Amino acid sequence: MSLVIGLTGGIASGKSTVSAMIKELGIVVIDADLEARHAVEPGEKAYEEIVRHFGQSILEENGAIDRPKLGAIVFNDEDKRKLLNSIVHPAVRERMAEKRKCAEAAGEPVIVMDIPLLFESKLTGLVEKIILVYVDDAMQLQRLINRNGLSEEEASARIRSQMPLRDKIELADAVIDNSGTIDQTKQQLMDIFKKWGI
Repeated sequence: MSLVIGLTGGIASGKSTVSAMIKELGIVVIDADLEARHAVEPGEKAYEEIVRHFGQSILEENGAIDRPKLGAIVFNDEDKRKLLNSIVHPAVRERMAEKRKCAEAAGEPVIVMDIPLLFESKLTGLVEKIILVYVDDAMQLQRLINRNGLSEEEASARIRSQMPLRDKIELADAVIDNSGTIDQTKQQLMDIFKKWGI
């Protein structure tokens, strides 16, 4: 039986960094963001639905969805964001379930489900243990501005669209404070895995 761990955080909390560390250890990581990108590629069912609801104006010249353009629409409109999520989330869940089934069939001892909106999307039932990657509000805002070249207002809107990181702490089985060095983050990850017998 595989141990299924949920890895979550918030936008710009450093979850991808921790996810990469886990992959380096040879552990299977199923990445919701990656699956979300595949789910909205031309020809996929979710892609057709999105274009039907949001129109041709969100497409690039090659027919792919212009993610920043779509993001600008949904990050400032709760109803449109909910609509988009209602299209994308089921498709992503399906893809992740399929990958998990394959990993379990292959006898993987540990499977990590990398799901940014694990709590918001009420997907905690899919995993047995949860690791939260945490940084404080000020650091999260600054990292997002620096990483995506957003204004403070744009960055704040994106952060507000998620549950505050501090509210996720008591919902997680383990918390990695990612406000220090890469080595400090890795040490915390190794300590958690050791404690869990991984």
